[in-house]
Amino acid sequence: MEADPRISFEDTSVAFSYKSDAALRKANFIFSMVNHPWLSAAAISSVKLALKLHLPVEGLIKQTAFDHFCGGISIDNCDDEITQLSRYNVGTILDYSVEGENSEKGFDLVMEETMRTIEKAKGDRKGIPFSVFKVTGLGNSELLEKVQEDKVLTIEEQRAFERIRERVDKICGLAHRHNVPVLVDAEETWIQEPIDTLAYEMMAKYNKEKAIVFNTYQLYRTASLQNLKNSFEEASRKNYHLGAKLVRGAYMEKERARAEEIGYPNPIQPDKEASDKAFNEALEFCVANVARMGFMCGSHNEYSNLYLTTLMQKYGIKNNDERIWFAQLYGMSDNISFNLAKAGYKVAKYVPYGPVRSVMPYLFRRAQENTSVAGQSSRELILIRKELTRRKQQK
Repeated sequence: MEADPRISFEDTSVAFSYKSDAALRKANFIFSMVNHPWLSAAAISSVKLALKLHLPVEGLIKQTAFDHFCGGISIDNCDDEITQLSRYNVGTILDYSVEGENSEKGFDLVMEETMRTIEKAKGDRKGIPFSVFKVTGLGNSELLEKVQEDKVLTIEEQRAFERIRERVDKICGLAHRHNVPVLVDAEETWIQEPIDTLAYEMMAKYNKEKAIVFNTYQLYRTASLQNLKNSFEEASRKNYHLGAKLVRGAYMEKERARAEEIGYPNPIQPDKEASDKAFNEALEFCVANVARMGFMCGSHNEYSNLYLTTLMQKYGIKNNDERIWFAQLYGMSDNISFNLAKAGYKVAKYVPYGPVRSVMPYLFRRAQENTSVAGQSSRELILIRKELTRRKQQK
């Protein structure tokens, strides 16, 4: 099989077509810092200290990392980014990235904000093709852990868990009424089982005609490929469509450390090759069964994205099939997103938003991820500098 000949992830003129010269220079500065682990670590420590001391650094953060990786401080503040991405046939997934709202009032606020993203998507399905939420934004993670461990819940804990289910149902019910697919993000293995259960309950209720509710499968977990296949069989038995978002994963270091500390088998694949193999097998499984499901390839891996295009050709599936989506994070891997979109594939960017101070945990993770993933920041830098050189030569 060969990849779509119209796609070249080296074409920086397409990759950065939506960025001004100033935005590209800012990206060069950010990834230059991230590309040096010691400098990135020092910057993160300095920002954390400044925030703790309530020093006036939010303006600087907003003009640099926040502006590059986030859409805005509110839903409506993201309008320019939504319009700009849509101009290049790239959709926006509005991701309310405020963390730590660990109270019933906070959980209700996250639910209401997520429902607002669905209401906004209802009026702009081309620009905002999906909504998304984390179950830990809607309920206490310690309670989810207790549920997974099958411990006896107090009456108040039972009520609290039922409120989590009600919040999830309100979001998914609104998504179904407005025909806006909604992604349930994956989390740590020790709370993932109740999240899976809630996602499948919602699928059985709302995915009768098509995939509206999507669960997330982290393929760097040894169990995820079989979990995907089992959930498809369950959906087939109960006559609903499976919604699946495939990712490699986001909690590797934390997962390994906890497994070693507590003394249970490491749930993570032994090496990158094993994760890649599982991910690509999952892609083929989804393509082969796309008649009864919808799925998203959430990946920054160039090979996996190209591999999916070859699978679509192999199975005779059109580039613009609504059941198959590609997705990357805003501010990263534009060479993948925009070149796929230009070739007619369905592409969306995760666009986080929220108050600057509240979104900082997300930004810290992005910096650490680009530092720890081998070659990620270097690849970004090479492409950014290639485009800066190209533009300079054209002038």
